Amino acid sequence: MNEVQLRNDIVEVGRRIWLRGYVASNDGNITVRIGQDEFLTTPTGVSKGFMTPEMIVKVNGEGKVIAGELKPSSELKMHLSVYRSRPDVMAITHAHPPVSTAFAVTGQALSKPVLPEVIINLGQIPLTEYGTPSTEEIPQALSKYLAGHDAFLLENHGVLTLGTDVYNAYYKMETVEHFAMITLIARQLGGERELSREQVDKLIELRKKMG
Repeated sequence: MNEVQLRNDIVEVGRRIWLRGYVASNDGNITVRIGQDEFLTTPTGVSKGFMTPEMIVKVNGEGKVIAGELKPSSELKMHLSVYRSRPDVMAITHAHPPVSTAFAVTGQALSKPVLPEVIINLGQIPLTEYGTPSTEEIPQALSKYLAGHDAFLLENHGVLTLGTDVYNAYYKMETVEHFAMITLIARQLGGERELSREQVDKLIELRKKMG
């Protein structure tokens, strides 16, 4: 896919994240890998609902700006660290969807085996330890979970999702928030009924077959 289309896709995903209330003000960030050492990133200080393709910044693997007039996302270190550890990841989204972020700020992972779709598409959604935004603390907190997960609750921060493309990463964000809402309502109704070990094993096998 060419760079022009990727810039348009980032703008569209930013618009969707903003419209769904997953971010407020200038929160959140989106990146896409476009080459061995080149990435597109949303700019800092710009609402994700009002971006244009020209605002998207191109950087190298060290975070140095290659093209673009605006400053890259303040969370770029976190994204680049993930890309270095996971060559399979082609896009990353970070946002603050309200319900799943509420789980993150109360120190609760979304790890119970409840919904087959979540187990197949995401597996567990771990809670990573708190790190100061825009520092190396968040990449360090993520490192122990990266190998086996594509979605994370960032303690007292928000949600991070990884994907094969920017829409795939965004859809995982939707899944996390939907699961968080269902979990919240289920607990208000008396608590989740977890799937058995045998049922989970079957879903994991299905997950492997589906790639």
